[in-house]
Order: sequence, then C-alpha cells, then structure tokens
Amino acid sequence: MPYDEGLAQRIREILVDYRGIVEKKMFGGMAFMLNGNMLCGIIGEDFIARLGPGNYEIYLEKAHTRKFDLTGKPMKGFVVVSPKGYEDDSDLSFWIKTCISFATSLPSK
Repeated sequence: MPYDEGLAQRIREILVDYRGIVEKKMFGGMAFMLNGNMLCGIIGEDFIARLGPGNYEIYLEKAHTRKFDLTGKPMKGFVVVSPKGYEDDSDLSFWIKTCISFATSLPSK
C-alpha cells in the first residue's frame, strides 16, 4: 500500500530544523528516524506515532487513535492516528513533538 505523500511532506516541513532525521521505507510505508531510532511513520493515510511503552496507553484515549497492530499482536509504544486526528497542522505538530520527546530519550544508534 502506498503512503500518503502529502502527509510525508507535512512531516518533513515540521522536522526541517531537526538534525539526524532520515527517511526509511518500513512496514509497507515510510518511517522517519531520529538519530537512528524510529520517530514516526506513515502507512497508507495513517500516521504512526512512537510514544514509548510507558505512556502510550494514555494517548489511546484521544479521538481517532488505535493500537498499532500489523500481525495480530499490538506493538506497545506505538499508536495509529487516523487522518481526522492530524488534519490540522497543530494536531500533526502535537503528535510529532510528542514522538520527538520519546525518541530523544533513547540512545543514538
């Protein structure tokens, strides 16, 4: 399934001032890496947020989110945000900044 290139461009614009960002094809979509760690991604039109295993369940209470499950076993620490959950730039920026908070807590690879 191709990923939403428009969403990818919006993510790039938010991440433009960050060093250590690399794009990588993953999960049949696109992932954005920060210092070698997955930051966030896109599968189809869905935004994949890596928030960490310690607090991601809090974010599942937000509208337009669900667990990230590709294999029948949800991936702890990841949340899928449907298009309505990131349609405003401020919403997408919130998700990305939350992902950055977690990713910067990890050691660089």
